[in-house]
Amino acid sequence: MNFLSIDDASDLTGLSPSTLAKKRMAGTGPAFFKLGRTIKYAAADVDAWLLSRRRTSTWSTGSDNKKTAPRVRTRSSA
Repeated sequence: MNFLSIDDASDLTGLSPSTLAKKRMAGTGPAFFKLGRTIKYAAADVDAWLLSRRRTSTWSTGSDNKKTAPRVRTRSSA
């Protein structure tokens, strides 16, 4: 198993170490190991988390791919 440090995971995800810490506390980031006081990430877990964040549209939440694109309101001419 290939382990990544917080800095390695930060470089790979593009998130700051502080953001990764917040995501660990909220349970919204990649799975991690706490070995004593040391945090390590399995490279496969970080890759899986990144793939779970994959989107095909900027408006898609990813959890509901059945939604249609939001309607764009236009100004009516008077």
